[in-house]
Amino acid sequence: MIDLHTHSTVSDGSDPPERIAELAAQAGCSAVALTDHDSLAGLDAARHTAGALGVTLVPGCEVSCRRATRPDGTATGVGSVHVLVYFVDQGDGPLQRELVRLRGDRARRNEELAEVLVRLGTGVTYEDAVAEAGGREEGVGRPHFARALVRAGAATDIDDAFDRWLGADRPAYVPKARLDPADVAGLAHDSGGVAVLAHPMSTGLERFELEGFVARMADAGLDGIEAVYGSYGPDERGWLRRLAARHGLLSTGGSDYHGTFKPDLRVGTGRGDLNVPDDLLVMLEERRG
Repeated sequence: MIDLHTHSTVSDGSDPPERIAELAAQAGCSAVALTDHDSLAGLDAARHTAGALGVTLVPGCEVSCRRATRPDGTATGVGSVHVLVYFVDQGDGPLQRELVRLRGDRARRNEELAEVLVRLGTGVTYEDAVAEAGGREEGVGRPHFARALVRAGAATDIDDAFDRWLGADRPAYVPKARLDPADVAGLAHDSGGVAVLAHPMSTGLERFELEGFVARMADAGLDGIEAVYGSYGPDERGWLRRLAARHGLLSTGGSDYHGTFKPDLRVGTGRGDLNVPDDLLVMLEERRG
């Protein structure tokens, strides 16, 4: 069993990178991918612990992308697109350099978001969000602002914080730089990695639209789609597996573990029914250019 989608305090998870490796070992995983948003910074720490516990650490990240497009080229009004990249490590390379730019823009967005929340009278400051991120300024993201809003009494829970303040088109929404998903696939390959569409049902596309989007992404070099996702049911997983097969893509899987930010998802097992086979990792390795 493996888990190809987890997050740590380097981005928007609640556990440090080392803890991800420990939880993978406890779950019986032979391998785990650390896929923090737009960052590879936690890989060395996770790798050290994973190695000591006999777990293979798959280096990776999850890259924020522009919204999906319909067949006519128009963007959807809802949803988001994220691409998981595997086998790309810290160091210099085309993707790594782009991640530096994205993190710089995220820092700019965070400061602007904090200013907006202050103007709106929420009682939440930039320092509050940093505190929610465990003092790691480079790891601050919207979930940390959401938790700060809950703590300040400006939202009832994290979902409410996004619905009321932080989601797209809400009063405190501040956009950040995002890449075209086809460009991410190219950058992944140019950096020795592979690219997988994360949680495809989050794109905001109807199934017939998602079919066309995946077809275009396959032509652009996509290697797989995350069919066996932690919070998907059997029908969604089955349909996504068939979608992947129709376009010559691998069906990957992972929990999308975020710790206390998504408390119903556990490393390795998701909601209890996740079981991604070990041989998928071999198939992903074979897709590397």
